[in-house]
Amino acid sequence: MDLILGNDLKKIDLILDEVKIRMVQFLEKLDTLPTHAQDQSIPTFPLPNTGLGSLGSLELFQEHFQKLIVGSAGPRYWGFVTGGTTPASIVGDWLTTVFDQNTQSLKGSGDISAEIELETIKLLLELLNLPPEFNGGFVTGATMSNFTGLAVARQWAGAQLGKDIARDGMTGDVVVLGGSAHSSVIKCLSMLGFGSSNLLNIRTITNREAIDVTALEETLNGLSGKSVILNCSAGTVNTVDFDDIQAIVKLREKHKFWLHIDAAFGGFATCANAYRHLLTGWEHADSITIDCHKWLNVPYDSAVILTRKEHKHLQIQCFQNSNAAYLGDSNDRFSYLNFLPENSRRFRALPVWFSLMAYGKAGFRSIVENSIHCAQTFGNLIEASGEFELMAPVRLNVVCFGLKGNKESTADFLYKLNARGSVFMTPTVLYGKQCIRAAFVNFRTSPQDIEIAMTELNQVYSQMFQN
Repeated sequence: MDLILGNDLKKIDLILDEVKIRMVQFLEKLDTLPTHAQDQSIPTFPLPNTGLGSLGSLELFQEHFQKLIVGSAGPRYWGFVTGGTTPASIVGDWLTTVFDQNTQSLKGSGDISAEIELETIKLLLELLNLPPEFNGGFVTGATMSNFTGLAVARQWAGAQLGKDIARDGMTGDVVVLGGSAHSSVIKCLSMLGFGSSNLLNIRTITNREAIDVTALEETLNGLSGKSVILNCSAGTVNTVDFDDIQAIVKLREKHKFWLHIDAAFGGFATCANAYRHLLTGWEHADSITIDCHKWLNVPYDSAVILTRKEHKHLQIQCFQNSNAAYLGDSNDRFSYLNFLPENSRRFRALPVWFSLMAYGKAGFRSIVENSIHCAQTFGNLIEASGEFELMAPVRLNVVCFGLKGNKESTADFLYKLNARGSVFMTPTVLYGKQCIRAAFVNFRTSPQDIEIAMTELNQVYSQMFQN
């Protein structure tokens, strides 16, 4: 064994103690860490012949790189829908690294990580108020969750036409419909061979991002002979708008289509009693995307795809390793390597299991309700200000707003705001207008953070337009 590696192994307890100290120091400063790195240039170092060892590398990293790490897990990083990392999820994630399990098969495969994953899916279904008729598995994020759900939908659509698309290739008789589809859905259409430009867009309700159900039914009436996949939004990224799932489910009494619901973060609205109605009917979906590194506040990367158990054979047709004899018969026993895109899979379920068991329904209800309250508070302050205006109602946990005047300066304003490093938001376009978007999902965010953000907004506005 290499001398440096052997020495690290002997001192692993000291190494982990030192890492723990650095981790705790980082977490203790998280509330005040900058949300934007002004200087993003990093030094380069040659690959050493004789390694520095873990502690030497840690010192080098701390000196040159850690100062550039932004507080994206902190309470005022509102740019993307980025959750924080709860203490329990850190425990699970650190153990995941130490255990280093390749989560694949059940029963007799040598470890129980896949069994724990199924148990975690069961707990997640309970949290989301979904019935046990769903199978589930962990993937990297909403993109791969959407990819998996739409891949199985593609296989189902082919079967309606007597075709095995996974084996024989795409057919032109499959149509994908959507309203305000997330960009990851468009990306998945490209990867799955549908073509990224071949989403048939359904008219949305005026000044909404939700599908106009009347327009949807008219479209379905004109698709006789086609095999249809419908992508629904349960929480759009700009305004957290929800398609009318209950009405869409009712359409299946007259029309046959696969119902895929992208509920990446909006699905967790079911944890809050006042918003659970937004998801009425989603238990009838064929596939559902859930993103755990968003509102569940576990570390990247972590998401789940849920599919109805009745579609298990279609999922295996899509992802089976049928030409690898050493992996066994894909139909003989349940194995995630025949069920999801990845063969090698990190034990992503463990941080989620720890989080669900540590905080339970009440804990996540508190996180969701706090995020919604923070968004509403921020939205009210924006609406009451003389400088800014809401571009859409605050429906859940995202605030979409703009400058009341000087709209052409939105991009410059946001750049200056983010560069100050106290709060981070992202640009977006809503109904053809440049906007600023603030997403609330972090369990750490408090009313004090809203006050800090408003102070920052007002100071930047004053510097730009009142001096």
